[in-house]
Amino acid sequence: MSQATTIKHLSLYHYDSCPFCLMTKAAIKKTKVNIEQRNIQKNRAFEKQLVQQGGKRQVPCLRIEESNGEVRWLYESRDIIAWVQEYARSN
Repeated sequence: MSQATTIKHLSLYHYDSCPFCLMTKAAIKKTKVNIEQRNIQKNRAFEKQLVQQGGKRQVPCLRIEESNGEVRWLYESRDIIAWVQEYARSN
């Protein structure tokens, strides 16, 4: 992530019984980065967004919305954790 990138909004797509989601949420909590939680089992609209916009029904998934309107979808718990930790250090 470049220093010029400004993040407008972060959303984590997950569900409660997913062990990789739990690991990701615990790591994110330690960073104190404010990330909207979107449980795809409790809200089917979130599941629909994940599949239609993100391209697949895989959790955890971090939706990164930049201030320029660009949206990126980041999959894989370790990648999400590393990205959030780096974001927390740079902000």
